[in-house]
Amino acid sequence: MIHDTPGNGPETGDDAAPLRVLLADDQALLRGAFRTLLDSADDITVVGEAGDGREAVALARKLRPDVVITDIRMPGTDGLAATAEICADPDLRATRVLILTTYETDEYVAQALRAGASGFIGKGIEAQGLLDAVRTIASGDTLLSPAATRSLVARFLATPADTPPRDPERLAALTPREREMVALVATGLSNVEIADRMYLSPFTVRAHVQRAMSKLDARDRAQLVVIAYQTGLVAGTESPS
Repeated sequence: MIHDTPGNGPETGDDAAPLRVLLADDQALLRGAFRTLLDSADDITVVGEAGDGREAVALARKLRPDVVITDIRMPGTDGLAATAEICADPDLRATRVLILTTYETDEYVAQALRAGASGFIGKGIEAQGLLDAVRTIASGDTLLSPAATRSLVARFLATPADTPPRDPERLAALTPREREMVALVATGLSNVEIADRMYLSPFTVRAHVQRAMSKLDARDRAQLVVIAYQTGLVAGTESPS
């Protein structure tokens, strides 16, 4: 179901257009509830609904939403497969994917990150939490908490100790300070926490992180974390303090 025309991504400033959201869930009742909630916010509007992953991919390509909110378990193409297809499409580079599911297992979170999702939350989230999640994802940030980032990435995304890191040369484009920032991001620290640790302003930290993301061709912080572990910048067995 389509409710708007294709957009060009989120704008900034007082006259910014509402964030455009596409919902994908095989339960129409839940889609209706989430739509009502999201449309109640002045800065968010639902532009389409999909009942399965295949339809979600097709509508994402047609509508170019800022955020796709998708369940995992759906008939036919599931949410993880749809996420991977959306995130791999260069024409949808500005579109972020938020996994909203009942099944909050470590394995699903890891698969979602590998597929390119920018966030992963449970359907038990409070109303305000969902609205904030959409805004967070649209800003290019990851929704995973520092604790979740540390435990999940260390368990599922880290390179095994007896296996050489993949593509360590990818880090050659980074300055020493940018490498340092990426390593701290990979431990689950927020920009504010990194700023406090490094005695820098959050604005300076954000600038370093964004430059690193650009150089490494990372869609968001979640992918930056994956790259940090895959290249060996951060060890999988590391237990950050």
